[in-house]
Amino acid sequence: MAAKEHSIFRIASNLAMACLVSGLVIGSVYYVTAPVAAQKAEMMKQDSMKALVQDADSFQPVDGHEGWFAAMKGGKAEAYIVPSETKGYGGRIRLLVAVTADGRVMDFNILEHNETPGLGDNAQKPAFRGQFAGKTADHLKVVKDRGDAEDIQAMTGATISSRAVTRGVKQAVEAVTAFTGGK
Repeated sequence: MAAKEHSIFRIASNLAMACLVSGLVIGSVYYVTAPVAAQKAEMMKQDSMKALVQDADSFQPVDGHEGWFAAMKGGKAEAYIVPSETKGYGGRIRLLVAVTADGRVMDFNILEHNETPGLGDNAQKPAFRGQFAGKTADHLKVVKDRGDAEDIQAMTGATISSRAVTRGVKQAVEAVTAFTGGK
C-alpha cells in the first residue's frame, strides 16, 4: 500500500514538474517573440492600408473612431480607411474600406470570410472589386441584370455574397460621409 501511495505522489510530482517546465518554455518563447509579432502585425496593417491608398504619405488614427485611419497626403486627409463587418452566405465578412472625404469608394480589402470557394470568394477579385471605385452610397446596390450601369453587378451564383460585400462597403461610405459631412 505504501509503495502505491509513493507511486501516485511520484507521478503527480513528475506531472507538476513537466507543467512547470512547459510553462516556463512557453512564457520564454512568448517573451522573445511577442515584440517581433507586434511589429510584423503593424507592418502588415501599414502595407494593407498603403495598398488601399497608394499615394498617402502616412496613416493617422482617427480620434473617437476605433480602427479608423486617415490617409494623409501633404498634411491633409485624402481618404479614410474604415473597418466594416457584414454577414454573407458563409458567415461573417470583415472588410477594410478606403473612402474619400467626399464619400466615394477608393478600394476595399476583404480581411476575413467563409464564402463558397469559386463563388462568393470571388468578391476579392478585380472583376468584382473594380466596380466599386468612385461610387457613392447612392450607387452601392446590387443588380442581377445589367440595369443601371452605375450599380454593382452581382457575381454569378453568389448574389448573397455580392450583396453582403456591397452592404459592408456602403456602411463604411455612409459612416465616412456622416463623419466628414460629405466634404
